[in-house]
Amino acid sequence: MQVCSTCEASTRCGLKDEGLFDLCPKIKTVEKTVKPEVKKEATAAVIDKEVLRRYFGYSEFRQLQQDIILDVLNGNDVLVLMPTGGGKSLCYQYPSLLLKGLTIVVSPLISLMKNQVDSLRSNGIAAEYINSSLKYEEIVKIKSSLLQNKVRLLYIAPERLTIPSFLSFLKGLKISLFAIDEAHCISEWGHDFRPEYRQLKIIGSSFPDVPIIALTATATTKVREDIINQLALKDCKKYVASFNRGNLVYHVRPKQEAFRQIVEFLRTKPRESGIIYCYSKKSVDSLAENLKHAGFRALPYHAGLSASVRSTNQEKFIKDDVEILVATIAFGMGIDKPNIRFVIHHDLPKNLEAYYQETGRAGRDGLRSDCVLFYSYGDRQKIEYFINQMANEKERQIAHNKLMDIINFCETNVCRRKLLLGYFGEDYTEEKCSGCDNCLMPKDEMEATGEILAILSCIEELDEKFGINYCIDVLTASKSSRILDNGHTSLRSYGAGKNLPKKIWHGFIRELLRRSYLMLEGEYPVLKLCQKSRDMLSGSGERVEKIFLVKPEVVEKPAIIEHASDDEGLFEALRTLRKTLADAENYPPYMVFNDASLKQMALRRPCTPEDFRKITGVGDKKLERYGAIFISEIRRFCERLNPTGQPLKKQSSEYVTLEMLNKDMDLDEITLKRNLSLNTVYGHIEKLILTGENINIEKFIKKEKIEVISCAILEIGGETLKPIKERLGDNFSYGEIRLVRAKMKATLAQPPPPDA
Repeated sequence: MQVCSTCEASTRCGLKDEGLFDLCPKIKTVEKTVKPEVKKEATAAVIDKEVLRRYFGYSEFRQLQQDIILDVLNGNDVLVLMPTGGGKSLCYQYPSLLLKGLTIVVSPLISLMKNQVDSLRSNGIAAEYINSSLKYEEIVKIKSSLLQNKVRLLYIAPERLTIPSFLSFLKGLKISLFAIDEAHCISEWGHDFRPEYRQLKIIGSSFPDVPIIALTATATTKVREDIINQLALKDCKKYVASFNRGNLVYHVRPKQEAFRQIVEFLRTKPRESGIIYCYSKKSVDSLAENLKHAGFRALPYHAGLSASVRSTNQEKFIKDDVEILVATIAFGMGIDKPNIRFVIHHDLPKNLEAYYQETGRAGRDGLRSDCVLFYSYGDRQKIEYFINQMANEKERQIAHNKLMDIINFCETNVCRRKLLLGYFGEDYTEEKCSGCDNCLMPKDEMEATGEILAILSCIEELDEKFGINYCIDVLTASKSSRILDNGHTSLRSYGAGKNLPKKIWHGFIRELLRRSYLMLEGEYPVLKLCQKSRDMLSGSGERVEKIFLVKPEVVEKPAIIEHASDDEGLFEALRTLRKTLADAENYPPYMVFNDASLKQMALRRPCTPEDFRKITGVGDKKLERYGAIFISEIRRFCERLNPTGQPLKKQSSEYVTLEMLNKDMDLDEITLKRNLSLNTVYGHIEKLILTGENINIEKFIKKEKIEVISCAILEIGGETLKPIKERLGDNFSYGEIRLVRAKMKATLAQPPPPDA
């Protein structure tokens, strides 16, 4: 005898695979009497920003979000194309709080469902998921809650809609909206096609009056049309946001001593989370082990590890128990970790789609994050080798074209952001983005005719039988046994380049290969001349007068805020507290508060619930749950700084300056009232801008001067102020330069998007 958990009747129920009880009279009544939500409403929907504040902790929507939400609330079918971190989830999570019925979210990954549901619950929103990870009794309990209208959002996998009993159960619920996440999976033309997504067309026929919102981060025009057709979306409104991730900074570095470069980079990111992608499982294991020996907390992730080890390593990374995950491309999809501060590609990605998707996992909280790609000609050859093994000629040509696109991205001298966005059909109109190495550190122009002729002569003298390193050894007068045994010390080109370091010669040869003056051929690649270079040697062809060389790589100094002693100390204290609370609740730390919220707390130092409520990301539920704990930690920190018995220092000195600026005080008034130097006040404003405060520097600096300073920073680079000041002269102060530089960097540290 089985007791039905829905009607609690001691009835002999026919159990279905989904927990339905055939003989339960209550369920049968529900199926007969409940009608689907009417799609078109009589009156236009109204946005309630108090709901946004109360549940998500934000005062404003991001671009496009409000328009999308209004369409959803008015019962329209909608297609949303928005990059990772752009705020897609809010476009259906917010409406679910205003609609009268249930919102069903179709999601392809179990791990992503759990993260989304945990995050919603932490904000006080009733959400559940049903998937294969749950026990039978758990599913029955959730269904009971659904029948009692206790759930706002239900997450399911696409396969579940194809189960007749479950579909029948859904028809008995009051459903107001279907949200199809990762909608590109429905298209054969998409980069991640999943056949089970094709079954989602059943939504339109089974629930004809319920609106659908389809969401994806990457979809070509062809894929978008396929999504609309497959889901049978009616009068579909299409919203396409910019692909630009303004807070990501793109770097491409020569793959020389890559491990040393990685270690130097990681030492500038203590306690920060990041992913390092490698091409092979062997490289993953080797790099992860070497990083451990170097003192970093790193774990591997690839398909060669057991499912339990992969799951454990991923969980440790998500919960900040380790900072670094070294992985193949098997890792990434469905990872909802907003505080990934860097993504490093140890090896060349296969194409720009993969690169965009993988780098897009950094900086989802809107704070500045770095994307570093190590590029070598050897990596290019590895990928070319595998492409050449493809049997299908058309597929081989497509793969080769895609490879050339990523190579062009690596070797270009122009703005990398412009090239990347252009690949996805978006026109980036800014001349300089201030967010890639080519814009931050423009390449030198160097007259190199003599050096190029030396390279070509050396290759010719070597009978085109040797590779890059051997050629450079000859040019730099190496005394290696191989060169001595071959008798190549007698060549005219031997020692012709000993005045320059080897890495410069590597740069010259890479550039000549890119410009098709040289070729690499053979299984063990040797340098070959072509007609272009032979003509140059003979003097009959065009002469190469200039060639671009990358400046020696310099690790960019972190923004000033990351090294400000008091705020950094409080940020670390709050980060430690967050980890303790998250571990106690078995949550990833970012579900308590993200890094952007902690940075605001460290700057503003809220010591009352009213002030704490003003922090971005603090909704009513989190204020109630965590407010007192974090306020106590902030008060303790302030008291340690000020143990004299004087009134408690509730805010940083910079925030006091901000309050004066908000009262429209000018700089002279602030320096007089606070008894501070003008340079100190400039320092406060610089720090406030870098923290994300929206300060209009045109109040202090004329627009014409801002433009001149900006041009100088773009031309010289913004690492140090002295060269900029020397270029601009006495009419420009260090303080003015600092503010303009901060404003340029602020585009890389926007406030976090309201993306639940």
